[in-house]
Amino acid sequence: MKSLQALQHALADAGHQVDILEHQHAFPQFSEKLEKIGLFPLQPRAAEILQVNLGKMCNQVCKHCHVDAGPDRKEIMTRDTMELCLKVLAENPTFVTVDLTGGAPELNPDFRWFVEKIKELDRHIIVRCNLTILLANKRFNDLPVFYKMHGVEVVSSLPFYTQDRTDRQRGDGVFADSIKALQMLNAVGYGLPDTGLQLNLVYNPAGAFLPPSQATLEQEYKTALAKEYGIRFNALYAITNMPISRYLDYLLVSGNYERYMEKLIQAFNPAAARMVMCRNTVSVSWDGYLYDCDFNQMLDLRVSCTDAQHISGFDAKAMAERSIVINQHCYGCTAGAGSSCGGTVAE
Repeated sequence: MKSLQALQHALADAGHQVDILEHQHAFPQFSEKLEKIGLFPLQPRAAEILQVNLGKMCNQVCKHCHVDAGPDRKEIMTRDTMELCLKVLAENPTFVTVDLTGGAPELNPDFRWFVEKIKELDRHIIVRCNLTILLANKRFNDLPVFYKMHGVEVVSSLPFYTQDRTDRQRGDGVFADSIKALQMLNAVGYGLPDTGLQLNLVYNPAGAFLPPSQATLEQEYKTALAKEYGIRFNALYAITNMPISRYLDYLLVSGNYERYMEKLIQAFNPAAARMVMCRNTVSVSWDGYLYDCDFNQMLDLRVSCTDAQHISGFDAKAMAERSIVINQHCYGCTAGAGSSCGGTVAE
């Protein structure tokens, strides 16, 4: 029987979808935009990235979190499901990168085992680390060294290079702990020249607006963090907030939903549409279901392969021939310079 918290989250997730359905018909359908540029139905390219959500448990409760993650979430990927992911990787060499996300993926009790097994398959590994997890408990303090041993690329959210804006978005004290964590990563070589240890930061807007120029913002971050804290990193990813989950709540409560959607639609970029991440990525939920992207996962919009929607029945041929599931939130990935888990996708 589901716990009260699980039921509350399920009802909240259902409420998000109802809120979207009530509002989305006021805007042009995303499919119409794709039809005009010859991209509908949207088809995948070679599957290069397997993005795996290891669970919704997190030590933070960020205002913009599209996963609705937090300390009260109990959804955690089992080792059995991880074994299925490893089987798919072993049988499908086109997946050259495994992107581990959450919640805080490190809170999964089998996290380190999974990283080691993926590395045995010679895949590039990305970990979406929220930084503060490195200081949350002594058992996480050695993660920078563990990451270095396995050549893991670290991608971390840092809403801004000042304390006030970061703490408003992610919670009191998060900025100070994030700075300490970045210094820990720098201390083992992450973000430094000629080490090959990639450390990339993520910027999400704090309000109902699109990200500014990624290149300009990256230079601002590098200058400010180096000057104030001696921190170095490789690249900054500017990611557009999707109108789902907690960010959707914010848009609706603040009366900004219609205005934000209009901004996304007006900024629709055909070049970005052609490069959306769902075309080379497969997303796996904590319970093993397959999605075209992490955002579809949070809306429970599973892949269109009705007979192969779980990692246990992964069918490479069916996945290659499927049509990607789209909805109105997809405008977020195609606005302006576009948005993906790796930042902007178009000039």
